[in-house]
Amino acid sequence: MGLAKTEQFTAEENKMASIAKALAHPARIAILKVLIQKKACICGDIVDELPLSQSTVSQHLKELKDAGLIKGDIDGVKVCYCIDGDNWAAAQSILQEFFESNVITNTSCC
Repeated sequence: MGLAKTEQFTAEENKMASIAKALAHPARIAILKVLIQKKACICGDIVDELPLSQSTVSQHLKELKDAGLIKGDIDGVKVCYCIDGDNWAAAQSILQEFFESNVITNTSCC
């Protein structure tokens, strides 16, 4: 398998791809909904809300954190996660700008 060659794309393209990857799994969407609803949440609470194991939820939380959509603070043996407001707003702006500036008017292809 070849290298990703992400350095050949703009920083904005790479950021958008990172956001899209983080949003590309229904479990991550569900996790984001839980965090938005509760404002803050420890990992155990998220596991209680979803039909997933602790280790699976942890993997999804890592993807969301790597994309910058959430942040987490260590509180003893627990990690409290919440939406990263600044990065959330930036992600909304990036995706909105992409869709608004790339409107498809000709839908008769294929």
